[in-house]
Amino acid sequence: MSMMKEFKEFAMRGNVMDLAIGVIIGAAFGRIVNSVVNDLLMPLIGKVIGDVDFTNLYVPLSDDIPEGLPLEEARAIGAVFAWGNFVTEVISFIILAFVIFMLVKGMNRLMRKKAAAPSTPPAPTKEEVLLTEMRDTLRQIAAK
Repeated sequence: MSMMKEFKEFAMRGNVMDLAIGVIIGAAFGRIVNSVVNDLLMPLIGKVIGDVDFTNLYVPLSDDIPEGLPLEEARAIGAVFAWGNFVTEVISFIILAFVIFMLVKGMNRLMRKKAAAPSTPPAPTKEEVLLTEMRDTLRQIAAK
């Protein structure tokens, strides 16, 4: 089997395609969560705390960095301990983990409901019907 043919079989399997779709949707969903955190939640939290911009909260680790610089400019000058960015990423992770938990919980509930639903037994096969008739006939003969 040629390597190209073998690769094609591998790439076209259902699991590989499902995984690729999951990764693409997950990446898009991650961007949505980042936007919710960075554009909606963190500004509200910063406002409640007292007009704090979490994206620019850092501790300079170099004496060359003057106070009050935005984070990116401070990083260009020297090392910084960007704890505000870390807090933002932790909140983003917690939201993403919670949403994934809720999705898995919903899927588990559906799977349990599907498993608990009583299924109708399959109709007897022709052989089973014939054997049942033979049994009943033999019982009638034995009863006489």
